Amino acid sequence: MTDIKISESPLNVQSCIDWVQSPESGGIDVFLGTVRNATKGRPVQYLEFEAYEPMAIAEMKKIAEEILAKWPVNKILIHHRTGKLGVGEIPVIIAVAAAHRGAAFDACRYAIDTLKQTVPIWKKEVFEDGEVWVAAHP
Repeated sequence: MTDIKISESPLNVQSCIDWVQSPESGGIDVFLGTVRNATKGRPVQYLEFEAYEPMAIAEMKKIAEEILAKWPVNKILIHHRTGKLGVGEIPVIIAVAAAHRGAAFDACRYAIDTLKQTVPIWKKEVFEDGEVWVAAHP
């Protein structure tokens, strides 16, 4: 089972965890991406995320399908937020449930690493002295 979403509304961590929980899942791994207060020593005021939503959803679904083919997982959730986010807010939540922790850890890491490489989501970092658009990966 998968739950893939892009939203301008704040993401709810507990509801994501609740969705992936199941009696057959002994391990749940959750990745939360948060807006940090600085990039390369420059204080961040806020971030703005934009997505080409039809393609982003398709790519996120592809990541979930790849995970289901590679690891014995029960549920996968990938939610990403768009719009203006302040320091401490959550732009991405990935939650993976599996019978055992190893599969959950491996699948969750694969999901965030692949999302950052393939999903058309961009971020603008806004500083006191300017702004820059960057891909939503390191």
